[in-house]
Amino acid sequence: MTPELRALFPITQRAIYFNHAAVSPPPITSIRAVEAQLRDVHENGSANFRSWLAVKEQARELLARLLGAARPEQVAFMRNTSDSLSSVANGIAWKPGDNIVTFSHEFPSNIYPWVRVRDAFGVEVRMCEEREGRIDVSELESLIDHKTRVVAISHVQFASGFRIDLERLGRVARRHDALFVVDSIQALGVVPTNVEAELVDVAAGASHKWLLAPEGVGYLYLSDRARERIEPTLVGWISVPNPEDYFNFEQGWNRGTLGWESGTGPMALVHGFNASLELLHRVGVQNIARYLEELTDYLCERLGNKRYQVVSSRAPGEKSQIVCIRHLDGLSAMSLYHQLKTRNIVTAPRGDRLRIAPHLYNTTAEVDQFVEALP
Repeated sequence: MTPELRALFPITQRAIYFNHAAVSPPPITSIRAVEAQLRDVHENGSANFRSWLAVKEQARELLARLLGAARPEQVAFMRNTSDSLSSVANGIAWKPGDNIVTFSHEFPSNIYPWVRVRDAFGVEVRMCEEREGRIDVSELESLIDHKTRVVAISHVQFASGFRIDLERLGRVARRHDALFVVDSIQALGVVPTNVEAELVDVAAGASHKWLLAPEGVGYLYLSDRARERIEPTLVGWISVPNPEDYFNFEQGWNRGTLGWESGTGPMALVHGFNASLELLHRVGVQNIARYLEELTDYLCERLGNKRYQVVSSRAPGEKSQIVCIRHLDGLSAMSLYHQLKTRNIVTAPRGDRLRIAPHLYNTTAEVDQFVEALP
């Protein structure tokens, strides 16, 4: 990646930052966009409200393109991934005997909503186990049957970096008439995504990881098929087609997924999100994905001379921009994290694994420094 691109991320002057699977530092352009919107409110109040809405709609269009959605109206802005998945779980008309199929090492955002409906409606939650840092997709598929209402999975796993074949699993879910629900927060922006081609019915995520934007903006995509089966449950004054028709309470819900937007949101953060999405589109997700594959392959090669196990699958179609490692002689992930942090190298401990998650502005020189700093 170019020096001009790297210059957008001042953190590079102070640290080697390999924790984008948790929170990413936004580029300068995004911070300026946030500041500009707040300054506008400070100086003008609500006078430019319509222009703020135009930026929000531009961000929606850019996000829909990144997802591969057919129409921008299929994408709603939410607070975070958890809200998006909970709104889906709570909006389905469950029946006793239904089941949900998921993975035992999912991030809790993609577990707790299903646990709640299990307890509330007597729905069974079936979980596939992890196998040496991988998901055995055939084993996961074997849990799906004619009673399965939802198959819920992350595109990329937060604790292993395993990337699942969405289209393969989507076809199995569709064959059993189940909704295919994907937590895309660890993939969107750095892994090419096409919800239409991959038969994804629901995609949920947020702004602050690989999308390089400030925390506080989530998103929810619903296919037309999902929209027929899920009702909005948390609604408000902008959930209808014409919010400014204030006393018409019989409008029905807005088209597509727009009915899931309940009220005013973090408009300044949306401006920052829009600037980050513009940057990702300008660089190109395919280019970012290719670069990060090369960078993480290089990392794994360099680790070959150290006493570390690469837990993450590096098989074609399964590897991602996340690499998780384990010390072979017993140093804990937390200990490794703290020792590296004293050298201004930021990673993340996840269970017994140290997670390394570089982004588009990181370099092979930083990988070399990281490897040399490992105990």
